[in-house]
Amino acid sequence: MKDENEIVDLEAYSKEGKPVPKEKTYRIKIDRQEYVVEKECMTGRELLTLAGKNPPERYQLNMKVKGGKVETVGLNETVCFTKPGLEKFMTLPLDQTEGQSPRRQFNLLEDDVEFLESLGLLWETLSDATGMWVIIYDYPVHSGYNVQKVTVAIKIEPGYPRTQLDMAYFLPALSRADGQPIGATSTQMIDGKSFQRWSRHRTGQNPWREGIDNLSTHMGLVSYWFKQEFEKRPNAVPA
Repeated sequence: MKDENEIVDLEAYSKEGKPVPKEKTYRIKIDRQEYVVEKECMTGRELLTLAGKNPPERYQLNMKVKGGKVETVGLNETVCFTKPGLEKFMTLPLDQTEGQSPRRQFNLLEDDVEFLESLGLLWETLSDATGMWVIIYDYPVHSGYNVQKVTVAIKIEPGYPRTQLDMAYFLPALSRADGQPIGATSTQMIDGKSFQRWSRHRTGQNPWREGIDNLSTHMGLVSYWFKQEFEKRPNAVPA
């Protein structure tokens, strides 16, 4: 097993502005997963295969370079980890829109885009009469509900990221498999469809932290709300 001191952490070297040495063992990040590789260079196809994205032809591979620049890596394109400023890789599925490009009707913060791409799910930005929305498709739901995956809509309020993100909206409407009701829900039309709104809000003990909180931390709360529902009212269906 490789000594940790012998492994070059690509992201750390980039953030510290240190040149990456050649002919080493490298720790690279693809989406949120870290991998240790003994190659100095790999093709886009090899990186996608390493990340379990099969077949690779159904995915796009992007690499993030220090300073926020994101570059697309072709399947047969070779990337060397000694490339100055290279931080990490991100994947994006290509086969979920039936040949149509995802809608990008307004721009998001770089950190939000990076988070969304790290999910490996289809996502869109939509602006309509009801506001500006981020739509995430096939988002996993905690066990105990009527579905395993759901479309999630998050409203981007004017002034964000100084203004907090609040609540979440789901399609189809979620219900509990044990028949117990879910409190504080209503309906909201988004993109011509009827979403279920969960009125869940931050508390005084957990306020919005400007400069820290963003779409990533808000979606962390959404995932917690799925679990919290069963903490408030335990599952009535025997295991």
